Amino acid sequence: MKEIEFTVNDPNGIHARPAGILVKALKVFNSKVTIYKGDKNADMKKLLALMGLGVKQGDSIKIQIEGDDEEACAAELEKALNDNF
Repeated sequence: MKEIEFTVNDPNGIHARPAGILVKALKVFNSKVTIYKGDKNADMKKLLALMGLGVKQGDSIKIQIEGDDEEACAAELEKALNDNF
């Protein structure tokens, strides 16, 4: 299992357009990707669940990636987070 900790810097937080980019990037991987914000969590491959967390600027999130392609998935996810948030 891989874990990523990230602080959102985007003034709009995780909103529709970049959330869609994340979901689309993750769909090609078999690994399970779960995002945690405080005591809430969501499947990161589901747009509405991801947006439902209400992640705002300055929020710290933790992401767990588990599966046979977790290394590649984590690398792609880190790139997408750094490019979009």
